Amino acid sequence: MAPEARPPVCRIMDYGKFRYEQSKKTREAKKKQTVVELKEIKLRPKTEEHDFQFKVRHAERFLKEGNKAKITIMFRGREMVRTDRGRAVLDKFLEALKDVAVLEQNPKLEGRNMSMILTLKH
Repeated sequence: MAPEARPPVCRIMDYGKFRYEQSKKTREAKKKQTVVELKEIKLRPKTEEHDFQFKVRHAERFLKEGNKAKITIMFRGREMVRTDRGRAVLDKFLEALKDVAVLEQNPKLEGRNMSMILTLKH
C-alpha cells in the first residue's frame, strides 16, 4: 500500500476476491465498448436507378448505426471487359453519400468483384 514508508506498509487480502473484482471490471468495460461491423452491399454495373437509391439508403443506415459499409460491384461474363462502368457506379455511390460517408479504401478489383469501403464522416 505504501512502499515508501518506513517500515513498508502492506495489506493482506483475499486473492480470490481480488481476481473476481478484476473480472467484474473487465466485463463492465466490455459492455460499454462498441464493435464495428463491416456490412456489405452488392451491386451490378447495370443496376437500375430505383434499386441504386434503395442500396444507398441501406448504406446510409449502416453508417449511421456506426458500422462500415463495403460496396461491391459484381461482374459477370463480358462485363469484365468494361470495369470502368463498375468504377463509375462506385463513384456515383460515393457521390450520393458524400455528406455522410468518407472513403476508407479506394475501389480495387479482386477477381470478378470491385469493392470499396466507406466509413462515417466525423
